[in-house]
Amino acid sequence: MLTGSELLAKVKELGDVGKSEIVRSCGYVSSKKDGGERLNFTAFYEALLEAKGVELSGGGKVGKGGRKLSYVATVQGNGNLLIGKAYTALLDLQPGDEFELKLGRKQIRLIPVGSSEDDEE
Repeated sequence: MLTGSELLAKVKELGDVGKSEIVRSCGYVSSKKDGGERLNFTAFYEALLEAKGVELSGGGKVGKGGRKLSYVATVQGNGNLLIGKAYTALLDLQPGDEFELKLGRKQIRLIPVGSSEDDEE
């Protein structure tokens, strides 16, 4: 499968042929279970957009293993609320950093000890 400048050059070279032929010529083809071919239009268009400099990732933060962060924490069976390393790394938190817990009606706010609450908003 062609990518980047090679993909752009091949599409330009093919010119006025049909979409299916362009996808096939650029290598975006896979085999079906029955032996037929499947044209992978989505993968082709994503590669084409990326080659043209369009980022499709959505700009979301990515944690360990390439997973997108969900910004959801779950209370564990022992009652602990685990935030996780990906989030502490985003905030550059170090072992021993202390926070004051502010309990609201439906929220928990973590305020770094020694900072005013207004600084965080």
